[in-house]
Amino acid sequence: MQELSLSHVYFGVLAMAISLGAVLAAGKPTLKPTKFQAVWEGYLRFVRSMVLENIGHEGLRYVPLIASIGLFVFFSNLLGMIPGFEAPTSNVNTNLAIALTVFLLYNIEGFRLHGLGYLKHFMGPNPYLAPAFFLIELISHLARPITLTLRLFANMKGGALLLLVLVNLVVKNPFTMAVSPLILLFIIAIKFLAVFIQTYIFMILSVVYLAGAVAHEEH
Repeated sequence: MQELSLSHVYFGVLAMAISLGAVLAAGKPTLKPTKFQAVWEGYLRFVRSMVLENIGHEGLRYVPLIASIGLFVFFSNLLGMIPGFEAPTSNVNTNLAIALTVFLLYNIEGFRLHGLGYLKHFMGPNPYLAPAFFLIELISHLARPITLTLRLFANMKGGALLLLVLVNLVVKNPFTMAVSPLILLFIIAIKFLAVFIQTYIFMILSVVYLAGAVAHEEH
């Protein structure tokens, strides 16, 4: 397990503070929305649409959770774009904490809504092959928080290292000064796009896992 340095803790708290600040900046809803309110409402509509498409109206209770996860992951990723700052999501422990929260929640919700019948989700369609399906599904579910963790970690850590290498290339090698800035801008643009994409992937996978757990069995 990667050592959790105090810097990642501090930047994680900073990401949470920025997320809270973004919500408070929207202010009290008004008929003529401010720019912050318009952005916030647009984000909530996006999350709501994501939940409705994958879970249905009964999944609206999860909108605050998914929206909060999205804000924290987004601003955590974004901090890694600032020189001298570290993205909390470039640390395995931060990502694992979020992934385990999602993992525990969707399984708790599955048992809450279906009772022991939730285990039918692990049995597959054929009762004769149920033991084999159960083992496969169990391994698959246990792997979910790991894959969520490592996917986000690899992209954020890899992007940060690439930016560091290119900055050093520009600063220390005058021969490449004419070309490297253009490459650097291109990489920054790609990394900025990755900030959005990785946030979306984390959110949509969380919603999909919830959808699978709370879905009603068709008979």
